[in-house]
Amino acid sequence: MELQTYKNCQSCGMPLKKDEKGGGTNADGTKSSMYCSKCYEKGKFTAPDITAEEMKVLVKSKLKEFGFPGFMTGLFTRGIPKLERWKTTGK
Repeated sequence: MELQTYKNCQSCGMPLKKDEKGGGTNADGTKSSMYCSKCYEKGKFTAPDITAEEMKVLVKSKLKEFGFPGFMTGLFTRGIPKLERWKTTGK
């Protein structure tokens, strides 16, 4: 089975190439091809109980901290509920 390569974190939507650590880590220490280092470490989600809606709020606030205008934060976060993490958990 071939691993799918994602361009964006499948939890928060951040472009994986922007991740300063190069991606999250799996339980065996290998790099995750799905999740960024902010969302996923050592095979576990850093915020296991967060919902897709809560993730949208969190990401919007982070984007605003970086100076993105409000309407852009909405565009960047609207797809979060469609990412792989949220499809499987149903949260």
